Amino acid sequence: MTAPEHQWLVLSVRVPAQPSRHRVAIWRELRRAGALSIGQACWALPDVQTMNAAVDRVRDMAERGDGEAVAVVGAGRTEQDRARLVALFTADRTAEWVEFLADCRKFDAEIDKEIRTRKFTLAELEEEEQSLERLRRWHRDIRTRDVFGAPNSAEADQQLKHCAERLEEYTEQVFAALHQI
Repeated sequence: MTAPEHQWLVLSVRVPAQPSRHRVAIWRELRRAGALSIGQACWALPDVQTMNAAVDRVRDMAERGDGEAVAVVGAGRTEQDRARLVALFTADRTAEWVEFLADCRKFDAEIDKEIRTRKFTLAELEEEEQSLERLRRWHRDIRTRDVFGAPNSAEADQQLKHCAERLEEYTEQVFAALHQI
């Protein structure tokens, strides 16, 4: 048998049902990290450096909620198991990129609308800058989780670059309009 290509952190998390805020906080943290739910209170994450902080946070949250989290390192038993874990994890990242791309298109449409209606104000520019910064943070977060390289990640990179270019174009138009006074 050859060595597994990818190691996984498998977390078993036990927290009392009440109060539910602890369970919900742990669930949110695991989802934010991109963890796969592989059974009741059982999650899997690729065993890579970027996931360690999330595992530590889950452990701390579980302990604060009078529970526990146990992490073990493992791999799929067969090549099919290994491929299935990677495919499930990558499918989740692909879905995240799809949502990200949709928001990039909304950003692009918003810039089109502002230019079309000639809404060249500093307040609007600031709002669009904040929107682009939100896209950049989101992109960075997904990129951190996308350890296997989802097929649409390159398109997401290009779309984010396009959004930045669109904001630059809009910024120039805002300043041109403001300095005509």
